[in-house]
Amino acid sequence: MGRVLIVTGGGSGIGAAVARAGAARGDQVVICGRRKEALDRVAAESGAEARVADVSSPDAVAALVNGVVATYGRLDGVVANAGTLRNGAVLELSDEDWDVTLRTNLTSVFLLARAALPYLIESKGSLVSVSSVAALRTPLGVAAYATSKAGLTMLTQTIAADYGPRGVRANVVCPGWIRTEMSDEEMRHFGEPYGLGQEEAYDEVTRLVPQRRPGTPEEAAAAVLWLLGPEASYVNGSVLSVDGGTALLDPGTVAFDFEVKPR
Repeated sequence: MGRVLIVTGGGSGIGAAVARAGAARGDQVVICGRRKEALDRVAAESGAEARVADVSSPDAVAALVNGVVATYGRLDGVVANAGTLRNGAVLELSDEDWDVTLRTNLTSVFLLARAALPYLIESKGSLVSVSSVAALRTPLGVAAYATSKAGLTMLTQTIAADYGPRGVRANVVCPGWIRTEMSDEEMRHFGEPYGLGQEEAYDEVTRLVPQRRPGTPEEAAAAVLWLLGPEASYVNGSVLSVDGGTALLDPGTVAFDFEVKPR
């Protein structure tokens, strides 16, 4: 058996891709989330183990982490990938929208890190948080999501600084548009008012991306697993963009190559 990894939000998207790739290289991967059917499907195709858990619950997170260590004897890596998105600028967000987003995207990682760190210190292990390009560049109409991801990035870097001296590495991956179930739903919401199908919507939202396409879950998972692994043994507190170059652009010069106007 290789390393023992916990992947939250493992029932779809990047989390599922991490589970498949990690299990394929011999790691014992435990995926968790709230949707049992989705978890079981990923487990069946990857060889990962599925455990249902609400990562926003302190008791559930502690039980998850302690249960994995009780079963496998150690914990070598954690991928904090669970997330949610509720659209809206500040005046459009309800209290529930804000609370659910912050609890799922940020507080859950605090709970996970608090439960896992004693074991990661023992194993000289690693934590990777899946943040977003929205943590690096201000998006429109997703105030709670962007705030939660920016907070997640800083939380992870505090872990890198505080626990690096004890052998733990903590890093961040910031994906851009990745073809996941969540992004597919965003394409539906974006495209329908303009009569755009899913492929047309993806083409539209990645028109300014230097690589001119969305990424795949497997491409994001490769970055996550690299940061978890020995090849990145001196990488700590880094923020790795996996966005096809999205965050590189200067919006003040985009108009030289594109016609830019409000919709």
